[in-house]
Amino acid sequence: MGLSLVLLATALAAAGADYKIVKTWKLGGDGGWDYLTADSDAHRLFIARGTRVMVIDTQSGKQVGEIPDTAGVHGVALDPEIGRGFTSNGREDTVSVFDLKSLAVEKKIKVGSGPDAILYDPFSKRVFTFNGKGHDTTAVDAAKGEVVGKIELGGKPEFSATDEKGTVFVNIEDTSELVAFDPQKLTVKSRWKLTDCEEPTGLAIDRKNRRLFAGCSGNKKMVVVDADTGKVVASPAIGEGCDATAFDADRGLAFASAGDGTITVIREDGGDKFSVAQTLTTQKSARTMALDTSTHQLFTVAANVTGTRQDRKIEPDSFVVLLAESTR
Repeated sequence: MGLSLVLLATALAAAGADYKIVKTWKLGGDGGWDYLTADSDAHRLFIARGTRVMVIDTQSGKQVGEIPDTAGVHGVALDPEIGRGFTSNGREDTVSVFDLKSLAVEKKIKVGSGPDAILYDPFSKRVFTFNGKGHDTTAVDAAKGEVVGKIELGGKPEFSATDEKGTVFVNIEDTSELVAFDPQKLTVKSRWKLTDCEEPTGLAIDRKNRRLFAGCSGNKKMVVVDADTGKVVASPAIGEGCDATAFDADRGLAFASAGDGTITVIREDGGDKFSVAQTLTTQKSARTMALDTSTHQLFTVAANVTGTRQDRKIEPDSFVVLLAESTR
């Protein structure tokens, strides 16, 4: 092969991505699901399953534990420094505090109305629940397990992200906005309209380059946002029904998982240029996702679902975990 062909082949390989579904683990069990949280250090994946949180080993795919009595659970946040985890229990307006090693529940904390997404911010050492019904966020001191305040957000909050330097960002789904707030002072710093983004859900951050990745579930786009100005700098196309995004800082790749059964892989090309490197086929209903930052593996979950969003039915024992990885 001539030098020019070698260079062309190398360029084409660099421009793409080769993520593949390499394992499918059948877990079964009743109930729907929501957010996934990967604990890279402990090789665990936390899966919110409505009334409990399933915990699986990310190396074997086997269930290693469960956090019970989490009515309407949406998500899990982890504070490895103090060895605690936190669940957002949407139907009882509480947070369960549990031990990361034993998974034993230590206490429950009353928070705002309809806690959905949940985030641990290492800068303030606080846990934030984003309350869908209350249109606010509740701040909890992670070490003390006590509510320390709340912030009105002016709409229905979805996913959030922290720059770990004193700013937390959260998508406001019903107003198509992005709110930046101070996690220590509990004050809103900025409110930005997300142009050309309908129903923003998933949110991830590139802390080095100060870029946010918001998945727009209503119009099949991911908007890339300047974290300092709120300006939308790019809007690559993604799948339909996005519910989660992630960013791999080591590889310079952003991901958007969608209920149509795809994960879109988006590459940072530099100079605020972003391109779709791959559209990975997963499984219909696989709308949520987690990234293991150590292994660079992606996890998503799905089941055989029928009916409408308001009246959906899940086929018994069809719930699976899909593991995707790149061979590069």
